[in-house]
Amino acid sequence: QVQLIESGGGLVQAGGSLRLSCAVSKGTISGYAMGWFRQAPGKEREFVAAISWSGGSTDYADSVDGRFTISRDSAKDTVALQMNSLKPEDTAAYYCAAGRFRSDVVVTIERFYDIWGQGTQVTVSS
Repeated sequence: QVQLIESGGGLVQAGGSLRLSCAVSKGTISGYAMGWFRQAPGKEREFVAAISWSGGSTDYADSVDGRFTISRDSAKDTVALQMNSLKPEDTAAYYCAAGRFRSDVVVTIERFYDIWGQGTQVTVSS
């Protein structure tokens, strides 16, 4: 069973950047579609970005499109989320997720992912 570990969270001022990384402590994410989700205090967890298993397709929530970039490195077996122009409303716990699907698709729906990391906190100050 694949186990995911997120890192790279922290405290940053508005307008700043952070790079989150999702690595495996067990197994491999080769062949898995990957996604990033976030959950702010008192709110539902929401989709942020997703990438297909090949890395050829990506999708973003409207709120982060143009500011965030998801990528994967097959050699390092990692997925990254580059976050630029951060805003206070980006403050949340960020979760990496993995799922196996029959085709090389981008999956934006939370319930279709069955492997989750423990999360990393991102706090953006104004």
